[in-house]
Amino acid sequence: MPTTAVADQRRDTFRVSKHKRSLPGVRTRIRKTLADWGISGTLADDVTLSADELVSNAIRHCRVTFALIEISVSVQGEALLVEVSDPDRDRIPRLRAPGPDEESGRGLYLVSQLADSWGHRHGRHSKCVWARFVIADRSC
Repeated sequence: MPTTAVADQRRDTFRVSKHKRSLPGVRTRIRKTLADWGISGTLADDVTLSADELVSNAIRHCRVTFALIEISVSVQGEALLVEVSDPDRDRIPRLRAPGPDEESGRGLYLVSQLADSWGHRHGRHSKCVWARFVIADRSC
């Protein structure tokens, strides 16, 4: 789906295969979309890193073979929303505190620190993990 702009609402939605080779393309697409919208600096860094973590989690934890991961970035008024959906609606994300020697498990913690809010919701055949960033409170 192409990027759309209607008044204060912009959206870019795309899908990638459930494979870690998809991550560089996701980062590039999000960076380009944000730049096209005039969003840069700390906000663009935080959004890109959060999206990378959410997509990494979907790739790692989704148990549906050959799944597609859907990524949506949108501006809604004074907020920017990143949504990552996958077809494994039974695997609910949970924030945890990994030990200092663990090599993984910090993704959602990082998202919780960068975003103004985050959460998840169920669709009919999927789940969506989202992160919301207030634009007015950040330098662009």
